[in-house]
Amino acid sequence: MDLPRIFSIRERSHRIHNPFTPGKLAVLGQALRLAPGTRMLDLASGSGEMLCTWARDHGVTGTGVDISSAFVEKARARAVELGVADRVGFVHGDASGFVADEPVDLAACVGATWIGGGLAGTVAQLSDSLRPGGLMLIGEPYWRRDVPDEETARACHASGKDDFLPLPELVERFGALGYDVVEMVLASQDSWDRYRAAQWLNLRRWLDAHPDDELAAEVREELDTEPARYVRYQREYLGWGVFALMRT
Repeated sequence: MDLPRIFSIRERSHRIHNPFTPGKLAVLGQALRLAPGTRMLDLASGSGEMLCTWARDHGVTGTGVDISSAFVEKARARAVELGVADRVGFVHGDASGFVADEPVDLAACVGATWIGGGLAGTVAQLSDSLRPGGLMLIGEPYWRRDVPDEETARACHASGKDDFLPLPELVERFGALGYDVVEMVLASQDSWDRYRAAQWLNLRRWLDAHPDDELAAEVREELDTEPARYVRYQREYLGWGVFALMRT
C-alpha cells in the first residue's frame, strides 16, 4: 500500500503537498486561534508540515495518516527536527475510512477529498472523529473562472467541468452539508507556482540522475508537456483553498 513512485519523485523536495506556502499555512494556523493542547487528526497528512509546525507554534497534539511511506518518513523526521515528536505521530496507511479512537478538536483533510469519495463523503468521515463544537478543515479546488469546455477542465487534471465548483457555489455547498464556513485561506497564483513549478526541477534532477529508470520516459513526457499546460490552463482556471467549518 503506497502512492505510485511518480508522486514521491515529483514532490520529493516539497514539505507542503498542495498550493500553499509556509506563510499561508502559518496564517491559517493563526486565523484558527488554536489553543495549546488542541487535539488534531490530519488525514492524508503528506509530509506532516501542518501538524508539525502547528505543534511547534501553537502547542497542538495529534496524528497524521498518509498512504505514502516516503512522505510519512519525512513527516516523522520533521517532527524530530522541530522537537515535537512527543506531541505528534504519523501512521502509514490508507486514510479512507479512518476514524480517530477518541473525538478530536480539529479534524482535517487538506487537498485529498478522494479519501471519502468526494467532498460530501469526506466531510461525513471527518465528522465521525470530531467532538461537538470542533473545527473541521477541508482543502478543496474550485474554478477561478468560467471553464469554457471539457478540454480545459481535463487540462486542469479534472475529469470534467462538474468535478469542481466556482468558489461561491463551493461555500454554499458546505452550508448545504450542514456546516458554517468560519474561516478560509485561499491559494494565490504565486503559491500555485511554488507548488507546481518546484515539481519540474524535481523531475529534471531525478531524470538526470536516473536516465535508464523504467519511469524515465514518463518523467520526460511530463517535463515536455506540463509547464505549458499549467500556465495555459491550471494557473488561470483552477483555484484552491482551505476552509474551516463548524456544524450548524
